[in-house]
Amino acid sequence: MAQSWLVLQLTGSPLKLGLISTLQFAPVLLFSIVAGAAADRLHKRRVLIASQTTYLCQAVLLAVLVWTGAVQYWHVCALALILGFVNAVDQPVRQSFVVELVGREDVGNAVALNSASFNAARIVGPAVAGVLIARFGVAPAFALNALGFAAMIVVLLKLRAHGLPAPRTGTSITEEIAAGVHFALKSPVILVVLGLVAVVSLCVFNFSVYVPLLARQVLHLGAEGFGFLMASLGVGAVAGALTVGARRQLPLAGIFAIAAVSLGGLVCLSAVRHFWTAVPFLFITGFFGIMVMASGNARLQAETPGELRGRVMGLYVLLTGGVFPIGAFIVGAVSERWGVSTAFFCNGAGGLIALAAIFLTSASAAAR
Repeated sequence: MAQSWLVLQLTGSPLKLGLISTLQFAPVLLFSIVAGAAADRLHKRRVLIASQTTYLCQAVLLAVLVWTGAVQYWHVCALALILGFVNAVDQPVRQSFVVELVGREDVGNAVALNSASFNAARIVGPAVAGVLIARFGVAPAFALNALGFAAMIVVLLKLRAHGLPAPRTGTSITEEIAAGVHFALKSPVILVVLGLVAVVSLCVFNFSVYVPLLARQVLHLGAEGFGFLMASLGVGAVAGALTVGARRQLPLAGIFAIAAVSLGGLVCLSAVRHFWTAVPFLFITGFFGIMVMASGNARLQAETPGELRGRVMGLYVLLTGGVFPIGAFIVGAVSERWGVSTAFFCNGAGGLIALAAIFLTSASAAAR
């Protein structure tokens, strides 16, 4: 939140805000499949400690740049790109580490709790950051973020699970990537789940671009109002994640339905002009959007053998984080030209069309 608000303070440009998100997630698009194959070869806990240390240093550097008044737009761009390269390695490793922490039988609940904890940060973080930014500026928000990463490093050091690499088979990393992609392409369930995840990621999860523009340009709110909008999104996401954890695995038809509701929420947000109208629609979009992601994640982990899990989760990360720069650039460009309300409508309607195409294609394949 602090990064998005800082960019708007420095530039006032929706396109430049979208570009930051593009830089932050482009390395995931380019390297997540390779990182997924590497995840099956690496000591997972050590990789996670290294990545959290890098995140901490980035947050500290941003805090110092803002405090000293030296911060410029290109600083944020460069640090966002570095963050993207670390994300490309961190995410497949972290996703594939879940099963080693809890076991295959509990992976569905673990993924749901992971999503709930992640999205709880979307409630607490923006609410705290909104007050901090409004009263003291963005630097304290970056400093508090750095403390969070320090706490995570301590937790990782105390874990008993090490995430040891799988035994080497003598194949090259290119052959291992090909094996993972081949497995995904030959499994109809995994292919459909990846398609659903791609559509929702591309169209729905661009809230670091959507929400600050909605707050600033449409609702004419300050940092505190922006924080509460993000918090309403986070409340919905936590509720959706806990709903997934409280029930058995959703069938594919159920995942299609909740994806459609989430995309419909974007279409409704295109008509919003008041704060108290925006809050429930952000809640609904967050609730059903995270249900798609958590259900898809759990289904992929349950359907994938252990020796291929890192590679399949690399594909999942590619389609969750990797398509984000494309979506963020589209949202930023459309918002720059026609306003964020038009961007909401285009992504919601376009996502529903893509969802219908996946459903008809999968139904046709099943009939054959």
